[in-house]
Amino acid sequence: MSKHQDSIAIIGGGCAGLTAAYQLAQQGVPVTVYEAAAQLGGRARMVHWQGLALDNGQHILSGAYSHTLRLLAALNVDTDSALLRQPLQLSIADLSLRCPSWLPAPFNLLYGVLAARGLSWASRLAILRLMRHLQQQGFKLETDQPLLGWLQAQHQPAQLINKLWEPLCLAIMNTPISIASAQVFVHVLRDCFSTSPRASDLLLPRVDLTALLADPLAHAIEAAGGKVHRARKVLRLRRDHAGHYVIGTALGEQQHAQVIIAVAPFHVPELLAGLPALSAWSGLCAQFDYQPIYTVYLQYPESTVLAEPMQGLLDGDGQWVFDRGQLYGQAGLLAVVISASGPHQRRSQPDLALAVHQQLQELQPDLAEPLWSKVIAEKRATYSCVPGLQGPEPLPAQHGVFLAGDYCEPDYPATIEAAVRSGMRTAQQLMAQRVHRQHNGEPL
Repeated sequence: MSKHQDSIAIIGGGCAGLTAAYQLAQQGVPVTVYEAAAQLGGRARMVHWQGLALDNGQHILSGAYSHTLRLLAALNVDTDSALLRQPLQLSIADLSLRCPSWLPAPFNLLYGVLAARGLSWASRLAILRLMRHLQQQGFKLETDQPLLGWLQAQHQPAQLINKLWEPLCLAIMNTPISIASAQVFVHVLRDCFSTSPRASDLLLPRVDLTALLADPLAHAIEAAGGKVHRARKVLRLRRDHAGHYVIGTALGEQQHAQVIIAVAPFHVPELLAGLPALSAWSGLCAQFDYQPIYTVYLQYPESTVLAEPMQGLLDGDGQWVFDRGQLYGQAGLLAVVISASGPHQRRSQPDLALAVHQQLQELQPDLAEPLWSKVIAEKRATYSCVPGLQGPEPLPAQHGVFLAGDYCEPDYPATIEAAVRSGMRTAQQLMAQRVHRQHNGEPL
């Protein structure tokens, strides 16, 4: 058995695990990351197809992602070239809403709503009344409830819900509007429209997600002396008689002082099977249901260009389409995202690609036949962001195990930002525990 008795094991090389490892490594703490897959990034990773670098799911970032942007800056990622940053522009069928960044919040939203096309004046006033009400309430609801029912109770017109609120709900929360948490949705509105005018900006990646975040994090961890193991699945986790945590992989066992479990919640019970004292966490992780994300890639002739890099879709399976020619230099390649569960899951992949192509022809009638298509289905892409979810409570100080992941931040949707926040928070908690133990002369 290899002994690393003062080191930290991070199980999971997604955004949360890598962020935690990076934060600790920067403070001189020895860390070892164990990732089961051959590639880092978790749900935010690159895949190869037809000689192209694709993403396992097309992601959108927001100017309100303060923790993610701070992390990218610390990693010296050139966000000017890696991200297309533009003031909020929503183009969904005949709806066009643009919020300028030269006006302070919330006046940028006021301008955008009043100048919007495709909305009745009743709908515009309904948006403004809703935002005014939320500001007066401090963006805190008396009780959480499903978003659709809450919007209806706030007298939001059905047409407005269909054109604006539902597409935003699916893009932000990957959960059907009929069951999505109204309070979490309101938190996102608060962060985007009540702070700085740039918080509502759209940040569209111009490089694959592995190159944007996972690779820079791994390089920084290794540069600080940490270890990052790919294709190294943790088969068992136990605690020995001396109180060290023992990680078992196909290559043997290693001792560590503390452990961060940064995997999807449905993997947590298996890892905790050898630690019966932590069975409460297994029960907590069992509360989650999951939602899929399908990304349909369609390669058209290189001359194919959309009017906007990102456009919304209605009345079909697809919800948002991204022009990867404008974003990534992959001319003619369109990526259509289908968030949350729905009838599209019953289609075969060729039938789904055909249906999405026909939907795109309604947006752009002169669209040629696709040269090829590829459907990437993440069937448990995120947890269902429903009312009443609880995050895990930290364990007493005598335990050296921590959980990290987007599900540990239940006040925010399952996003890159939530994962990064959780990784940072977990690293802070672990460092506080180490300082406490050192102060009391206890072993790490």
